[in-house]
Amino acid sequence: MSFAHLHVHTEYSLLDGSNKIKECVARVKELGMNSVAITDHGCMFGVIDFYRAARAQGIKPILGCEVYVAPGSRFDKEAVGSGDDRYYHLVLLAENDEGYHNLMKIVSRGYTEGYYYKPRVDLELLREFHEGIIALSACLAGEVQKNITRGMYSEGRAAALRYEEIFGKGNFFLELQDHGIPEQQTVNQALMRMSQETGIELVATNDIHYTYAEDARAHDILLCIQTGKKLADEDSDENRMRYEGGQYYIKSEEEMKKLFPYALQALENTQKIADRCDVEIEFGVTKLPKYDVPDGLSSWEYLNKLCYEGLERRYPNPSQDLKDRLDYELSVIHKMGYVDYFLIVWDFIHYARSQKIMVGPGRGSGAGSIVAYCLEITSIDPIKYQLLFERFLNPERVSMPDIDVDFCFERRQEVIDYVGRKYGADRVVQIVTFGTLAARGVIRDVGRVMDLPYAFVDNIAKLIPKELNITLDKALKTSSELRKSYGEDPQVKELIDMSMRLEGLPRHTSMHAAGVVISQKDVSEYVPLSRAQDGSIVTQFTMTTLEELGLLKMDF
Repeated sequence: MSFAHLHVHTEYSLLDGSNKIKECVARVKELGMNSVAITDHGCMFGVIDFYRAARAQGIKPILGCEVYVAPGSRFDKEAVGSGDDRYYHLVLLAENDEGYHNLMKIVSRGYTEGYYYKPRVDLELLREFHEGIIALSACLAGEVQKNITRGMYSEGRAAALRYEEIFGKGNFFLELQDHGIPEQQTVNQALMRMSQETGIELVATNDIHYTYAEDARAHDILLCIQTGKKLADEDSDENRMRYEGGQYYIKSEEEMKKLFPYALQALENTQKIADRCDVEIEFGVTKLPKYDVPDGLSSWEYLNKLCYEGLERRYPNPSQDLKDRLDYELSVIHKMGYVDYFLIVWDFIHYARSQKIMVGPGRGSGAGSIVAYCLEITSIDPIKYQLLFERFLNPERVSMPDIDVDFCFERRQEVIDYVGRKYGADRVVQIVTFGTLAARGVIRDVGRVMDLPYAFVDNIAKLIPKELNITLDKALKTSSELRKSYGEDPQVKELIDMSMRLEGLPRHTSMHAAGVVISQKDVSEYVPLSRAQDGSIVTQFTMTTLEELGLLKMDF
């Protein structure tokens, strides 16, 4: 038995954040499995962290997504049913690099075109981008399974054949799961019958939302935090979300064989699918957009022209030493492949100044560049203040240049809009950022969910030292009063223990205040896209990840 579904960086998961992902992948290795799949609900936020963690442990990362499929067109926002009838679940796995890029496009379109309660895709999208993708029929919320539970076997069978037709024979599997839910037993028997009738093969998987069985309570608390409920809330018309049964942890091969003694071939198929999946993510190769140069000049010639004109303005009758310094910097910029970068930055700063939008003098290591000074990207004379270019760009340490540009916050959007018009709206996207459950905040959230008295929780939270990046573990070591309460009061111990399991998890996504990515192609060719709370399109990968992938990240 090879892989299971690992849900990270998604709603309803206890595996968000790089530390939790590392813990989970380490457990996969400990159990002797050789691969694991990430299949977040509707998104791919955790893919890169997961890919790195798995590779570091010698585990094959299988990159996927559990998408929401609209019953009709993804563009339909009316008459699409209610509740769970608005969409079906479907698991998509990238078999190869083409499949990975197609998966990013499918997921991105779900947000940019199909968002209605959830980021929905449709059969048209699946047909367009099916190459290199292996599909599984998903959980009880899958179209095939949902029809079976409603006594509509023939409709479920028709749905399965439709998916097989879209993805191709051998690329669609009927998925068996057993988390102790009674309906799964009924569905699994029907799926086995369906497999015999249609020839569509079976696969047995386990949904993973937390690493260990004992994490079930912490996961239930997290669900309450995310849905605004309390543990004490009984089922009502709103039905508090629960993952019943405590079976959503990483199970060993032996545990899976005990669950599926009647479907050992389905377990073997997990290995066959894992063997087929092989994706290589490219890091460190720059994907700078090309600057459209006027007058038939090359980018290199145009940059030299602008710099020497600027040198004459900044230093009338420049000395040979100044020319040598400029030539040296230009040669390093050319050698490192950043000619277009400087032209792009020069262009939007030139635009801002022409529109009388206030621009800052320049911050950080970029102020050490005479090229930046001659282009009027910065306003600080690096020669006068003996600033070093090598702190900004160094051939011995290849990294993307990073010029922080300050614009008047009231008119900053005008500059972003200009860049969007110049390079194309699909190539200029703002960047996601994650708010996390920090030490004090997680204590208050968990206390509310556990329905503890506000004053009691508030007192415990105030015992945590007010230090930057303080953790609960560190707080227990440094605060004797907190440590005493933890050791003597069982209620405090449970509160802190549960909080420590949730600490550091992403609490929400939002749009980075200043980060913008500018790409040489449609951004969804390189990263999946999402929506911020205000409806703006943003990347699903953070600023640091985008840099690692070689994309041009500007900090406005």
